[in-house]
Amino acid sequence: MIATIHPSDIKGSIQAPASKSSMQRACAAALVKSGTCIINNPGYSNDDRAALRVIQQLGASIQNEENRLIIASKGIQANSQTINCGESGLGIRMFTPLIALNNTNITISGEGSLLQRPMNFFDEILPLLSVKVQTNQGKLPIQVTGPLVPANITIDGTLSSQFLTGLLMAYAAADAKDVSIQVNNLKSKPYIDLTLKVMEHFCLKTPQNNNYHTFYFDASPHPKVQNSLVEYEVEGDWSGAAFLLVAGAIAGQITVKGLNIQSTQADKAIIQALVDSGCIVSIEPHQIHIQKSNLQAFHFNATDCPDLFPPLVALAAYCRGTTVIEGTERLIHKESNRAITLQEEFAKLGITIQLQGNLMLVEGGNELQGATVSSRHDHRIAMACALAALKSNGPVTIQAAEAINKSYPDFYHHIIALGAVVSLHHSS
Repeated sequence: MIATIHPSDIKGSIQAPASKSSMQRACAAALVKSGTCIINNPGYSNDDRAALRVIQQLGASIQNEENRLIIASKGIQANSQTINCGESGLGIRMFTPLIALNNTNITISGEGSLLQRPMNFFDEILPLLSVKVQTNQGKLPIQVTGPLVPANITIDGTLSSQFLTGLLMAYAAADAKDVSIQVNNLKSKPYIDLTLKVMEHFCLKTPQNNNYHTFYFDASPHPKVQNSLVEYEVEGDWSGAAFLLVAGAIAGQITVKGLNIQSTQADKAIIQALVDSGCIVSIEPHQIHIQKSNLQAFHFNATDCPDLFPPLVALAAYCRGTTVIEGTERLIHKESNRAITLQEEFAKLGITIQLQGNLMLVEGGNELQGATVSSRHDHRIAMACALAALKSNGPVTIQAAEAINKSYPDFYHHIIALGAVVSLHHSS
């Protein structure tokens, strides 16, 4: 699909999309917890749909009602020898340890950019947990034969906290007793807060968190609560809402509803960047109001929230001066190498981005040029380019614009509802 975004003013109110971080974790927790769970406000992005397919292949049944899902599970009992996690990085990292609880040989695969992401972690760690594992030279597909047996292990948290999320869920499912996972250099700690919060909500055995260095499962058996009904409301997504909020900062005055400022989602840090850039932000219960102003360059550390880089770059492009964003080391293994992709695609719009070690420097405040850019099949790049178009001197055409379906299928329709002029064409 090709999307052309024309310079536009935006105004109005919009509901934030459902958080796929929250949704996917809820799917995993509903699978692990025996019994019936209800998930309200479910997401339906490609990553969310992939998570639902995986839990069905692991034995859960799903009933889809209006704006809620009823999930019934008898625990993890795979009914397929091949499981596809789509293009979801969280999905492959979270579900692989859960799949490894089965005692049969199962092949785990994925699609798109996920096929190029490193999976060496599983080669190193799963054998320590009594799992036979074979990867394709550190890439997908992965073959595992369990069952996984919890043990005292030490893992490296540098690449992603998502591997730890999967292990914590699997240890809970296996009723781990008197064992701990020690973590060195854990990144994205807020996402582990979200994992633990979801585990607690679904009455799973939850470890003691010792300052994010050790996660200890005590010796007490976990009480069986199979028959207790759990209801969970998927939070509004700060990752998707960050693009809406930046759109308001660049091109108008909007209210984004359905956001919880107390959320453990890392990407709520976008508020600090918006305040630092000088736009007018008003925080109310469950909604954020934002209004454009004279934007100034800012300094922001995105190490714990790397998904904010694309909307931050779009914001920085309209800020007078040089904005500094820390944490580019976290961008290498995304849907694209986002540091290089942002540099190259925004150059087409007339924005200079320098990469210096772990820093990204964005020279903003000059008029952006209309141009043709590519999402590189990366959902967040597509949305960042759409934001940049809102006050450019001409239309911006985005190739492979359908990439947004991975996380935020309604994105173009939402900015259209706010007044953006957008033309969508299906490429042949």
